[in-house]
Formats: sequence, C-alpha cells, structure tokens
Amino acid sequence: MAGTVLLSSGCAVAGSAAGDAGRADGRTLRVVLTQEPPTLEPCEASLTGTGVVVRSNITEPLVERDPDSGELHPLLATGWKQTGDRTWTFDTRSGVTFQNGKPFTAQDAAFSIDRAVNSDLACNVEGYVFGDEDLKVKAESDTRLTVTTERPDPILPLRLSFVEIVPRTTDPDSKVRVPIGTGPYAVSSWKAGAAIDLSRYDDYWGDAPDFPRARYVWRSDASVRAAMIDKDEAEIAVALDPVEAGKDTTVAYPNNETTALRLDGREAPLDDLRVRRAVDLAVDREGIIDALLGGLAEPAGQLVPPGVVGHDEGIEPVRQNVAEAKALIEEAEADGVPVGRQITLVARNGMFSGVSETAEALQYQMQRIGLNVKVRMADTATQLQYQLRPLPENVGPIALLIMHGNQAGDAAFTTSQYLLSDGPQSTFGTEELDRRIDDAGALSGEQRQTAFANLLADQNRTVVQYAHLAHMSGLLGLSPSIRYEPNSATGDEMRLAEVGPAKAGRH
Repeated sequence: MAGTVLLSSGCAVAGSAAGDAGRADGRTLRVVLTQEPPTLEPCEASLTGTGVVVRSNITEPLVERDPDSGELHPLLATGWKQTGDRTWTFDTRSGVTFQNGKPFTAQDAAFSIDRAVNSDLACNVEGYVFGDEDLKVKAESDTRLTVTTERPDPILPLRLSFVEIVPRTTDPDSKVRVPIGTGPYAVSSWKAGAAIDLSRYDDYWGDAPDFPRARYVWRSDASVRAAMIDKDEAEIAVALDPVEAGKDTTVAYPNNETTALRLDGREAPLDDLRVRRAVDLAVDREGIIDALLGGLAEPAGQLVPPGVVGHDEGIEPVRQNVAEAKALIEEAEADGVPVGRQITLVARNGMFSGVSETAEALQYQMQRIGLNVKVRMADTATQLQYQLRPLPENVGPIALLIMHGNQAGDAAFTTSQYLLSDGPQSTFGTEELDRRIDDAGALSGEQRQTAFANLLADQNRTVVQYAHLAHMSGLLGLSPSIRYEPNSATGDEMRLAEVGPAKAGRH
C-alpha cells in the first residue's frame, strides 16, 4: 500500500485572529458576469458558468487544489491516505454545519459523491472528471469514509476536489435550483434574468468573509461590464475586452483556457493527415494574438497550458508556413482528396473577446492555402451540438473553434475528453494513442508527467486533430475600493472570501 496522509487544517476557524479589521459590513460585493448561470446545481459546478458562483462560495469539496502550486489541501476533509490498491480513506472535519443548520458528516460526503458520480442525474462532473467509472463509497463513521475505484487511481483526491458536498437530504433524483452547502455564503434569492443574491452564512466554520452580501448580475457586452466598474455599479467585472487592458481598474492574469481548432477527421478533406497539417501550418498565431487578442495570450502548441501535469515544455507552437501548407494541399489534391469541398468553421458567440474576428482570420488563412471555408457563428446550445458526442451527422467537414479549460491541473482530464477516439469531445483518434492515454492515467509523479508529455507530442505528429491557437489570459475589472488577486482558477471559481476592502491609501 502506498499513499500520503495530509493532516493540516489549512484554514482558521471562525472567530479566530482574522478579526474584524477592515471589514466591509453594510456593503454588497457586486459582480457582473457575461451571462446568467445556466444552473446552480452543485454537481454541475465544473461548468464555468455555474462554478464561478457556486464553488467555494455556496458549497465546498472535501479537498481543494491550490491553483498556483497545484498542491492539494484539506477542506471538508482533514486528511486522506491510500489504504488499498483501489481504496482511499478520508477523515472529515467536525463542527461544520450546512446552511440549513444541519451538521456535516461523512454520510453527507458519501451521499454527495454517490449522487454526483453514480446516479442517473447526468452531472457534468461525472463525465468530465470520472468518465464512465462508478465509485463505491461508504461512510465508516461520522468522520470517516472510504472510496473504492474500479481500478487503481493515483489522482482520486484530485478528482474529488470537483465534487461539491451537499446535505444527504438533497433530492437524489433531480437537480436542484437553489443549493445548500457548507460555504461562507448562502443563496438568499435568484431572480431569473435579473440577479442572484448571496448572504454571508454566520455559522460558517472558517474565517468569515469581509462582505456580508454579494450580488451577481450579467451583461453580455464587455464594454457595458467595464463601464459598470467606472460608474461604481460593480466591484468586479469578468471577461473584459483587451482594449480595456491599459486602465488602472483592470488586471490581466493567465487563466487555464486554451483555444484551438478541432478538425473533424471523419470527413474529407479533413480526414487526410496532410490537410490537417496544412491547416496547422496556415495559422498565424502571433498575428491573431497581437491584432485581435490585445497581446493578452501566448501561442499554443498543445491543449494544456504551463502548470498542468503533462504539459510538454519541449513542444513549440507551430510557426506559420504558407508555402509548406500550400504544398501539402496540392499533394493531397493530386492524390484525389477533395480539397475544394466546403469546410464549415463553427465558433461560439461570446466565447472570448474578438472571437468573430478570430474566426474570420482563420477562414482567410485557410482559404489562402487553397481550402474552401465558411464561418458559422453559433449560440451556446448550437455550438455544444458540434462539440459533444453524439456529434451531428450529415453536416460535412467541421473545423470547430474550441476553448478548453483544464481546471484540475492534470492532462488526464484533457486527454480523456479531447484525444481518446471515443472521448466526449473528440471526433477521432488512434488505438495506439488510446492505449497510451490509459497507461499514463495509471502512473504518478514524474512517470505520469513524462507519459502525458510524450503522448501530447505524438498527437501533434501522428494525429493532428487540433490546430492549437493560444493559451489565453483573462482580463478582470476591479474597483479601486476592493483588493483581489486573480489566479488561473478565477474564471471557474471566484472565491468571494478572498475579496476585501482596499487598504487605506489605495488610489
């Protein structure tokens, strides 16, 4: 048996030395999002639009990951260890209550895991984090539970950092509209189409957040979101346009998002490796970043950014080479590949600032090498039909502009989704790559890093399902009245307890 036990609490308890100095009592922290969250159901908190409100604010997991170091820290669990080939044991925190006043126990943790992973709710966390595997979960006592996997899983504690804990009285068969959790804030109201209001949970087990209330509103226009900071109508505004980058009220930060063109290898001409390589060579990454993304990104050569286990520092972003790309297209055409067949480049409105202009630039660059490309800008629901299996039939060859965020910091979450032949967000692959992904997932430490790095490099050489564009950055609007340091997880999990009033003298 192998494993590590973590025992530090990681958090001070309520009423400790944090005190009330600098508190923002009487004030509401106002946050403006790009759109209304699709749901506040905790088992959907790995969806960006849900997690940015729910995670670590309303609900909490057993384990949390430090987005800067990648280290795992105790939260509702005080420690864990591997107690068998496929079994992990978790000790849970005492003295914690849910926002309905009921005590938190290991039975609630076991229920929450079972509800999110083993049920028929079709939770996003189940597919994204756990795939098709079920877990055997048992509360051994009020403060201890065991989790057994179908096969050895060296990163189970990391996976469980995505499972938000809810009371065992939560409906096991239906998703909830207003969740109850153990977090520092509780939902006080959700007025559909208008606002979501949170209020500080006074019996929270950890340090009390500075702001007694928080309100989320949403505006689709980035310039409107920015103006709300300037007009003192919001303290935080997400996803601002790069034109705002030079202002005193904005801060740029590397996030975990990577943009890429996913090339559907099931349909001609994209079923030809030479054509896919030509698309990769046609893309002017530096030009798109400088002209359309305000310089707030880095050229990408892989789907996982730096800091993620499996990121290969040796992979250089492909440099544009129009002559070589044209030669590959001409070679494919000479062999009978129908390179003139129309390719539809699908992109989602609002995916990031400048997305429509980026799609048009990609269209031009692909046409320049001899391909026939049209752009289709789609809403979220339509784009998801192209992105997720079952993929639409009889729509011709598709180049889909995607933006993938690896929230967990491990390439397993990317490869299982985007590189497996039958992955939920993959259009094709190879048996050899499938085998290597499976083998890499069973490793740990440096062996895991090396295995994933190697297979990411080989994907670029032998499959080329993706023409990678950029590792993105976020741009946050911040009022001078507050202090907040964004990190790579901010776009998916904005912890309101980390926001406080500005220090005296800040201008």
